[in-house]
Amino acid sequence: MKANTKQRQLGQKHMTGALWMGLSGLCFVGVYVGVKFVGTRLPASESAFLRYALGLVFLIPVARGLLLEGLPWTVIKLGAGRAFLHTFAVTLWFYAMARIPVAEVSAMGYLTPVFVTIGAVLILREKLALRRGLAIMLAVIGVLVILRPGFREISNGHWAMLGATLCFGVSYLMAKRLTDLVSANMVVALLSVGVTIGLIPLTIPVWIDPNRFEVLMLMMVATFAVAGHYSMTFAFRAAPLTVIQPVGFLQLIWAVSIGYFLFGEQIDIFVILGGMTIIGAVLYITIREAHLKRKFDKAQS
Repeated sequence: MKANTKQRQLGQKHMTGALWMGLSGLCFVGVYVGVKFVGTRLPASESAFLRYALGLVFLIPVARGLLLEGLPWTVIKLGAGRAFLHTFAVTLWFYAMARIPVAEVSAMGYLTPVFVTIGAVLILREKLALRRGLAIMLAVIGVLVILRPGFREISNGHWAMLGATLCFGVSYLMAKRLTDLVSANMVVALLSVGVTIGLIPLTIPVWIDPNRFEVLMLMMVATFAVAGHYSMTFAFRAAPLTVIQPVGFLQLIWAVSIGYFLFGEQIDIFVILGGMTIIGAVLYITIREAHLKRKFDKAQS
């Protein structure tokens, strides 16, 4: 009886985690929609700046706690470095998002966990096992299927998205280190404030007065982005990554649907095929990492 109750509670937690992850994916699709509606009239750095500046309003409820928490010098350096890197990442992402189809942005975005794995090998000196190496090669094949170099022109938007994904991967590694040193609210605050400041020198030389619609859309982007990150955090707390990661891949389906029905973008079978290839690689890496963690935990106990 106790075993059945425990199993049922575990199942409920997994379902809760999956639902939170599904909501997170929908929120990030909302981010795509807002940026697409803003379009290309505003420079990418300005759009990114307005999104982060408007998003600072969400720090007000936790501002007092952040002031009391304090910041060690190690955290300041790490947070500043991450914000600097993230500044260029979001600028490249906004540039790409406004210029290439939503489905391609979403599919290429799944490369971030792959770059995290590569970064763990290069920066953290983790060992690159054969199967992890093969999974990375599979992800690269997926990118080539999406881009199809030699068969079509690779636009500046595609290069920008690749650069953004690489920067996001390194930023993620730095975030993992920060979460061991300070609270989750402080990690978000350091990024939000740091990126807002970092975007100022990139924005001032190209500033164009935004209209009301653009400000409204970017406020929507900020709202959906914050909601998406919190939903993802709740998902991580409720269930293991191996349970919630597959749900996150539904974002590609939603992105393809939004692009087709809302913006009239054609469904590209190569983008879907390449995206699924990258997803397969990411899913394998996720399951493999979870398996290795369980083996390590058993060895420690």
